[in-house]
Amino acid sequence: MAFVQGMLAGLRHAGRDPAPLLDRTHIPRQILCDPTARVPVARYADLYNLITDELDDEGFGLFSLPMRSGTFEFLCRSVVTAPTLVDAIERSIRFLRLVLPDLAVRLESNPEQAFLCIGESRPLQIGRIFAFEWLLRLLHGLFSWLVGRSIVLDSVAFPYPRPQHADDYALIYTAGSTFDAPALTAVFAANFLDLPVRRDEAALLAFLDGAPGKLTMLYRRDREMVLRVRNALRDALPTPGSLGDVAQTLHLSPRTLHRRLAEEGSSFQAVKDALRRDLAISRLAKTREGITQIATELGFADSAAFYRAFVRWTGMSPAQYRRRLHGTGNGRRERGSPG
Repeated sequence: MAFVQGMLAGLRHAGRDPAPLLDRTHIPRQILCDPTARVPVARYADLYNLITDELDDEGFGLFSLPMRSGTFEFLCRSVVTAPTLVDAIERSIRFLRLVLPDLAVRLESNPEQAFLCIGESRPLQIGRIFAFEWLLRLLHGLFSWLVGRSIVLDSVAFPYPRPQHADDYALIYTAGSTFDAPALTAVFAANFLDLPVRRDEAALLAFLDGAPGKLTMLYRRDREMVLRVRNALRDALPTPGSLGDVAQTLHLSPRTLHRRLAEEGSSFQAVKDALRRDLAISRLAKTREGITQIATELGFADSAAFYRAFVRWTGMSPAQYRRRLHGTGNGRRERGSPG
């Protein structure tokens, strides 16, 4: 929900009511007040494009100068003819210097590592956290698309205190996230810089259909091996699959599975926790199933174990979450919910 709120910050600052756009993307207005709520990424992408169209600003109204509709297209056209990734990044930096003067992007490297740095040229007044999240997401998605493979971020230092939604950074950026840095610094292997740009004009035309919101659906960290593990765990429910069980299902050794997940910046337990959290939140929001039934379906040993995990994920009990979501007040404790 923090990402939704971030996109809406400039719209609200301009005095515009976001309700019509939320209705068009089938995002319930009442969940905006719930920081633990989640929306499907496809709806998020649709909202992204509707907001930028409404404001005629692909920067969501967050910056001192608007980025008029078509900015992302021309960024793509300026880099798609670059011979290698490093050339594409340098072209992007020059382009953004013209259209986004509030943020300064630079690239540094040594023989082992590359450092994509984003700092403020002037203090951001609206949606500062989201502005950094958005620009890193935009550039990472674009660069990964250009070379036809995911650019694994080894670590990212963010220039603000750890936000409440930082656990999701492991899915979007990397599990190696730190905070309170002087500027944003995303670190990746330097050998990525030499990769050739594999896209051409024909590929660009297809890529721009649904962009720039479409980028939110590409190169997420819950992809490739992480996605395969997530699907295997989901298919095995209510059996609480182990690393060995999933490795056998995927015809891999446990050591290989562990290594492949680590290469994508994740771990078996992180994938398992994220799946259970998302399914738990979905069922609490969309069904009337009791807490004990949900716990059983998600493979927990008992409702108490589910209760402890849910509090760790969201900061509140399953029953509290459901009451808050549906606005039913304190109400009666649900059957099967620990005290």
